[in-house]
Amino acid sequence: MDTQNRVTIQKVATVAGVSKQTVSRVINNHPDVADITRKQVQKIIDELGYHPSAVARSLTKQRTHTIAVVTAGLNLAGPSRVLHGLALQAEEAGYALLLKNLPGFRVDDYASLIRYFNEMQVEGVAWAVPDTNYQRLETIEKLAKLPMPVVYQGSAPIEGALYVTVDNYDGGCRATQHLIDQGYRHIAHISGPLSFGDAEARKTGWHNTLEKNGLHPVDAHWAEGDWNSASGAEAVSRLLKTYPDMDAVFAGNDQMAIGAIEKLHESGLRVPEDIAFIGYDNIAESEFNSPPLTTISQDFQLMGARTIELLIHAINVRQDGKMRAEVKPVVLATDLIIRNSSIRPQ
Repeated sequence: MDTQNRVTIQKVATVAGVSKQTVSRVINNHPDVADITRKQVQKIIDELGYHPSAVARSLTKQRTHTIAVVTAGLNLAGPSRVLHGLALQAEEAGYALLLKNLPGFRVDDYASLIRYFNEMQVEGVAWAVPDTNYQRLETIEKLAKLPMPVVYQGSAPIEGALYVTVDNYDGGCRATQHLIDQGYRHIAHISGPLSFGDAEARKTGWHNTLEKNGLHPVDAHWAEGDWNSASGAEAVSRLLKTYPDMDAVFAGNDQMAIGAIEKLHESGLRVPEDIAFIGYDNIAESEFNSPPLTTISQDFQLMGARTIELLIHAINVRQDGKMRAEVKPVVLATDLIIRNSSIRPQ
């Protein structure tokens, strides 16, 4: 065989003495081929080293087994770990991923995105862009026009949309209740940007749990950060002035908590002896912080995996011509990981 020339289906047909249609039937295991012909064609395929084009086969079957993933903020721990889960589950299920990484958290041109999805003939879209209030409904409205299903990873529950999310409100409640159970009564909160649904839900959980326990938070008891460690340090500096009685802090993510704890250490304050801390996310660094950080754990990789599972289920339902109502959203629970930063000294 001349290895310099690409082996085509036409060449296989010519050498085997059959039509291209017969070779195609053999490749796709079509039943309307005589056994002797099937063996002859397969022998030539093996001898020539012919490999069918995956693209051509997918077009023949009207399936591409390709999913578009739209994400943003990959410099943050959550989105990058979710993407890892998406990729692993897609690989296991036999789907390829097309990645669109947005430069920011806001979409300015939905038309080009929709055109891209249609041109690439993706079978579904995993929308893994961190959920923001100012865009949530607009995104769902725009993408509803797509001919393929869309699953929103991390979106707050919205009627009529498929989503995989974590119960962030419950996570905020559990974090705050843990501090109360340890005997703390002046519990401050460092939130993420409140335009993010996750940050808003965690802050609401903090507020409502304090109220439920007869403690009444006011605006001076919380400060807004920006998810990163530097913003946590800045936020706790503000709280030291506006809430001098605080004896514990619930931070909306671990990165802000770690930055805030470092700022307290620089100020001569001890954790948890002077101020206790609990974070959110259970990133790898939290266990090795000084002191080890109590945190609310959410499984980002599982979120990615469940997003792909739900999307493939929706794809199959649509392929079968069934009603979309058979596909239900997924809400994942959180876990409380107790470490030294929140344990009240005896």
